[in-house]
Amino acid sequence: MANMTMAKRAPGEKELQDLAQAGYLDRFTNLKYLILVAGTVLFFWSAQAVEFDLVKLWDNKAMLWEFVTGMFPPDTAIAQQVTEQVIITIQLAFVGTVIATIVSLPLGFMAAQNVMPKNRLGSGIVNVTRFLLNADRAIDAVILALFFAGAVGLGPFAGTLALAIHSVGMLGKLFYEAIETVDKGPIEAVESVGAGKLSVIRWAILPQVIPYFVTYFLFRFELNIRSAVVLGVVGAGGIGFLLQSYMKLFQYQRTCTVVLVILVLVMSLDALSSKIRKKLIGDK
Repeated sequence: MANMTMAKRAPGEKELQDLAQAGYLDRFTNLKYLILVAGTVLFFWSAQAVEFDLVKLWDNKAMLWEFVTGMFPPDTAIAQQVTEQVIITIQLAFVGTVIATIVSLPLGFMAAQNVMPKNRLGSGIVNVTRFLLNADRAIDAVILALFFAGAVGLGPFAGTLALAIHSVGMLGKLFYEAIETVDKGPIEAVESVGAGKLSVIRWAILPQVIPYFVTYFLFRFELNIRSAVVLGVVGAGGIGFLLQSYMKLFQYQRTCTVVLVILVLVMSLDALSSKIRKKLIGDK
């Protein structure tokens, strides 16, 4: 048994010796220390630029403690108002996610290399679509919310438009990546009977990717709930707007109530969507 173990380990040891003789290990070690030193220097340089100061935080501990203690006990008198804003937040995120899904579906197929024709036109469509999806992901939802708030006014409508547009980039990317990983067997079988491109998509690709599309929708909806809370702070409606209002008025007990409700909402949706995703694609 020992001889078998030695026999199995011998090639690995020989490779290490060969690498050491070639100087690869020394170069890797030097690069590792170089990255460590550069990262340390970059951290302290960045910390100074952002005025990171633990001493200052410690000096203001009394103010922080006053803020924390002032939040308890939570004010339950605003339960109805908070519930209404939670519903608006969920509706805002849901409508935005549905709109983004509808727009992302055709874009996902247009960005998939195994769907578009293998010619210059097809490659051009794939590249342009992917560029647009990348550009969309580069624009933060908060920026879009500020833009739409100036265009249509403050409120949930601006937040819905911001989430819808911002979600297209991520969903489109996830969709075309799922499409490109489908099994080629069903596609070749449908094409062998002379089916057109739409028939191939309908009968060979969609049955394979629909479970993943549903899980991506749920995942994005979950993220949009969190984003909707942040967008509310910039005037896009929902429970985030309520949170900002109470904080500006120094109503810490009501602020605590809103924070606790947000925490329960996000954790509940996370648990629910995780269970659904496991049932759909068999995640372990």
